[in-house]
Amino acid sequence: MKKYHILLGLFLTLFIMNCEGPAGPPGANGYDGQDGIDGSIFEAPVFEIDVDLAPDPNTNTYSFRETFSAHGIQLYNNDAILVYRLEEVDNGLDVWRQLPQPFITDLGLMFYNFDFTQLDYTIYLEPDFDANAVSQNMVTNQIFRVLIIPAEVSLSDTDKSIDNVMKAIGATEEDVIRF
Repeated sequence: MKKYHILLGLFLTLFIMNCEGPAGPPGANGYDGQDGIDGSIFEAPVFEIDVDLAPDPNTNTYSFRETFSAHGIQLYNNDAILVYRLEEVDNGLDVWRQLPQPFITDLGLMFYNFDFTQLDYTIYLEPDFDANAVSQNMVTNQIFRVLIIPAEVSLSDTDKSIDNVMKAIGATEEDVIRF
């Protein structure tokens, strides 16, 4: 009799395991990539510009303004940018400083700063003294690196040094586009 109970139990177990009910409702779309981003790894454009900042007598600043589309880049909702200025080259290594960047001069304080919209960005040199007194070497041949931070990337706990931010967005020096 025990053999029948064992056979019956085995048969019921196999029968229940092979039963399949109707499919449930479809779930919400989720991430399908190993990288945690929907689809393939996102592209985080990083580009450098070598510019002369132009004087704006109405605002007592020097500035450079450009659209992202000028470089074939589209900024999406909630994307952000960080801007770094090439401070110097030390033993062949670039030294970058994140904006806003203050300078104390004999004439007073001035800042490199930036702002952006989804369509364009502007880089400024804002002195708290007469902009005509700013040394030309502070506004000509200035190299800036612009990093676009996709909305999916959180930098809240990341050191904002250029190397750490580039690592967080998955960019390398080879990915930098120079204009």
